[in-house]
Amino acid sequence: MSAAPRIDLHAHSTASDGTLSPAELVRAAAESGLDVVAITDHDTTAGWAPALRALPTGLSLVRGAELSCRWYGERSTLSLHLLAYLFDPEAPELVAELARVRAAREERGERIVALLRADGIDVSWPQILTGAAGGTVGRPHIAQALIRAGLVTTTAEAFGAAWLGERYRLPKEDIDVFRAVRLVRAAGGVPVLAHPLASRRGRVAPDELIAELAAIGLAGLEADHEDHSPAERAHVHALAGELGLLVTGSSDFHGTHKSVRLGAFTTAPEAYERIVAEARGVTGVASG
Repeated sequence: MSAAPRIDLHAHSTASDGTLSPAELVRAAAESGLDVVAITDHDTTAGWAPALRALPTGLSLVRGAELSCRWYGERSTLSLHLLAYLFDPEAPELVAELARVRAAREERGERIVALLRADGIDVSWPQILTGAAGGTVGRPHIAQALIRAGLVTTTAEAFGAAWLGERYRLPKEDIDVFRAVRLVRAAGGVPVLAHPLASRRGRVAPDELIAELAAIGLAGLEADHEDHSPAERAHVHALAGELGLLVTGSSDFHGTHKSVRLGAFTTAPEAYERIVAEARGVTGVASG
């Protein structure tokens, strides 16, 4: 009996805040023994073409993105991430929203650097842009500048309260999560809520919100993730079962920005097959 395929549906490249280029990412995925990997950079499809060109034999590529979203509740707002798989990268409304979010993310980054410099911290915005190498600029790029300056030793430290986690944290302009789900579906894609109960990251999505999203087209929940405790994973699995949603498991790989390895968590073939079956955007899954 052949072994089940190893499927990792959440990984980042230098097209956003990963440290491997799209070509390096797919090669690393093959070397780690994966059969399927998804490229899901923040708010961009820029990594799709170079990943496809470098796709090794025997590896399948799911083209996707991780959308920066926000829930606007009655009393407060909540930052959320939506994984979008196999959508049409030329769908006009979604393209426009992603461009707006990328521009807002870059503007926020420049403002954070200005705050740091006002406090006498020697970081350079032009150097941070160079380090991003044309990718979507995010806080991890600023974290790398703080590491280069010798102010912190790790990305985790840079994201602590004394730095980018609180003191120098600014809000960004995200997509309303209900609009995001609808836009992904309209573009033929399949939306899955990323790490919905990762309490170590802060406030989490209430079950009632997830149920409302499921009612308008949310396809699944990412349950098996390094930022979920065993209890949180169990709760996500149970909630997905109640709502008829598929469940994924993923590494959320960022290269050296995080310690997690490709394939640290994986998705069951049945869930992967549901995603492929529901997709109406890009044609199929690319295979090397």
